[in-house]
Amino acid sequence: MTPWEYRQEVAALLPALPVESLPLARCRGLVLAEDVVAGVSLPPFDNSAMDGYAVRSSDVAGAPLALPVADDIPAGRVDVRPLAPGTVQRIMTGAPMPAGADAVVQVELTDGGTDTVLIEAAVAARTHVRFVGEDVTAGTVVLRAGTVLHPPQLGLAAAVGIAALPVRRPPRVLILSTGSELVAAGEPLPPGHIYESNSVLLAAAVEEIGGEATVLRFVPDDVSEFRAAITEHAASADLLVTSGGVSAGAYEVVKDALTGHGVEFVRVAIQPGGPQGRGVFDGLPVVTFPGNPVSAALSFELFLRPALLSALGHTVVDRPRVRATATAAMTSPPNRVQYRRGRHDAGTVEVVPVGGPGSHLLAAFAASNCLIEIPDGVSEVRAGDEVDLILLD
Repeated sequence: MTPWEYRQEVAALLPALPVESLPLARCRGLVLAEDVVAGVSLPPFDNSAMDGYAVRSSDVAGAPLALPVADDIPAGRVDVRPLAPGTVQRIMTGAPMPAGADAVVQVELTDGGTDTVLIEAAVAARTHVRFVGEDVTAGTVVLRAGTVLHPPQLGLAAAVGIAALPVRRPPRVLILSTGSELVAAGEPLPPGHIYESNSVLLAAAVEEIGGEATVLRFVPDDVSEFRAAITEHAASADLLVTSGGVSAGAYEVVKDALTGHGVEFVRVAIQPGGPQGRGVFDGLPVVTFPGNPVSAALSFELFLRPALLSALGHTVVDRPRVRATATAAMTSPPNRVQYRRGRHDAGTVEVVPVGGPGSHLLAAFAASNCLIEIPDGVSEVRAGDEVDLILLD
């Protein structure tokens, strides 16, 4: 099976997630499901853009001159008196403009007086005034459905008085790593064992795109216990992701437990990460990855990340791609798409391969910022050849 065919099959497991209204603090990185209409204008009233003095521009046309200070207007004051001709009112940034004033003289152009103030320079009408509706007019759409909610968008929603937004609910992903040889990081490491890293890696990848990850660690390599663990948590999850136990050898608990129970296992024409599985077990969509850490990470990048982003409502689900010149030769097996790890610095035309093709070389993957895609049918890349890159940063 080609990687593109398999990607489509994984995407088909995950329909669009339901819409929920979530408080702004929980919306970062999520996708807006409906247009948002402003209930108020921005600014909601004419106000000062500077600390200074509210004036009639005609009164200060002959500056320098001194004028009496009739009042103080701090931000938040609501009982603002109209500005009498021939006077000024001291005003703070964000405070409402008094009726009759059409400009603000910033305090740096005065002597800062409180009873009488020396105005050192004339200002034109509308200087340093923020006018009602200048940014947003009440009743207009300020955020469109499909918008990814980053800090500026969330700030805008708050500024027009909206406390919660309709978004595609974050996917709830259950992550399960198998292998009797696995030990939690920080614990003593017995002979013949390794520290478990896939669940940490996959949970972080899910959460990075706005999902919610629940990790089931160290489920025994027993078919009955494995199935029972899934069934126990199926109702609270949108997807199960497993790593390990899917190869062709003996003691492949994921394959043994799920074959014939709604999950089909296939070999995808990629390296690393060929053994894959997908389907539905006990009503829960399931995607199974190989156990080697780079294989699991690569499988997430190629197959699951775009599917989750699509379910969240994103219209752009692929990482950026560029062309670059390889600085070293690489070989690739026939009839597979190989993904090598690399380092590509912005502004350069080169990519430096990092590490070899092995699926266990996690340090090389951590030191990389791109994947080098070597197509099916290309068995050798020479130094100086152009290659396709998938940018990870």
